[in-house]
Amino acid sequence: MYKIDFDNPSSLYFVGIGGISMSALAELLADAGFPVSGSDRSPSAVTKMLEARGITVFYGQKAENITDSVDCVIFTAAIRPDNPEYKAAHERQLPCLTRGQLIGQIMQNYKMPIAVSGTHGKTTTTSMISEILLGADLDPTLSIGGILKDIGGNMRIGHSDYFVTEACEYTNTFLDFFPKIALILNIGEDHLDFFRDLEDIRHSFRRFALLLPADGCLIINGNIERLEEITKDLPCRVVTFGNESCDYYATDITYDQWGNPGFILHSKAGGARPVSLSVPGAHNVENALAAFAAADVLSVPSALADAALKAYRGTDRRFEYKGSVGGVTVIDDYAHHPAEITATLKAAENYPHRKLWCVFQPHTYTRTKAYLKEFARSLSLADQVVLADIYPARETDTLGVHSQDLQREILALGHPCHYFPSFDEIENFLLENCINGDMLITMGAGDVVKIGENLLGI
Repeated sequence: MYKIDFDNPSSLYFVGIGGISMSALAELLADAGFPVSGSDRSPSAVTKMLEARGITVFYGQKAENITDSVDCVIFTAAIRPDNPEYKAAHERQLPCLTRGQLIGQIMQNYKMPIAVSGTHGKTTTTSMISEILLGADLDPTLSIGGILKDIGGNMRIGHSDYFVTEACEYTNTFLDFFPKIALILNIGEDHLDFFRDLEDIRHSFRRFALLLPADGCLIINGNIERLEEITKDLPCRVVTFGNESCDYYATDITYDQWGNPGFILHSKAGGARPVSLSVPGAHNVENALAAFAAADVLSVPSALADAALKAYRGTDRRFEYKGSVGGVTVIDDYAHHPAEITATLKAAENYPHRKLWCVFQPHTYTRTKAYLKEFARSLSLADQVVLADIYPARETDTLGVHSQDLQREILALGHPCHYFPSFDEIENFLLENCINGDMLITMGAGDVVKIGENLLGI
């Protein structure tokens, strides 16, 4: 494997540089003195930001973009062998690294690399830990899978021993990491275009846990089934959170008028104390428990951790308030898995509204086909469901699945559901049917956010 030499920076080319993770890595390495360039399909706010920082971005992925000046090419799992830049790099026999391999090499430059894994909740929990480290003036380097308002982006370059990143299980990316502290928030079925089944996924998380050194620490959700299969015989310290048999758990959970939880935090190390959050939903109680556990492992004073999580007001596209139009509250959320949808819609129950509308854009054909009935059940928590076409992402439609298949499943449950093939039709339908006091959530990992933004005129 090609090894990045941080003492002698080489020229790096990122295929898909406008992605939320790739852009962060490009920015980090450019700051470290590496000549960085890359490509993306079209201009975006992210690519314009990179260009403003002196990074060359090509639009359109073409073989001629890979020149003799490039020393190493970085790819994500979304890049296929028929990609012209992928082919050109291999034809030129240029060194190539996956995004995961690059992150792993970066982690080795820090004494305290922290990796947050799990099927759901990675971005929020990474953001919570980031806020705690910032609040404690620990000057961390942060790589987040979403936009954190307090740092004005998804990347912060610090000058300390602390490095915090998300650790995604897809294509076993996280197995190339070198964490000192690792979190496993949950383990569920997802990415079945890569994994065989849940047991295959569990096996990968076990391998991830085994990456920790003897002086490291695994922070893991104690509600994970057959937990001991993940944690047995690990050389490192293991800290659990979740239920009353764990090291960290919550009791006396209440919600304010906006659905934000307050609770009593119990920890075996520090007794019990009241804490409160400024992000809604019971799922964020679990995310906060993991973050509080990390704070204690890092010896951050509890008062600083409490204040940081009270001040944390979310990450873009995580139950993000977008605005109000005609008395209709517009929220946007990244949820694209049935468990995430359930968590978001249950969080909305505690938020003031008359009728709850959910505009859902399924993400990938594989995921839609695998969880058709589960999607139907979770979406039925909304009063009214509106479906957009499937967002293909990295896939092509070879499975014969369509949003109308999901509509039929929801209707079979006796629940109202509407499908429209274009965003314009969806927007017109919402304008005619949403009324003062309703809440509208645009939901999905694609570009469904545009619907709410168009209605708001932003």
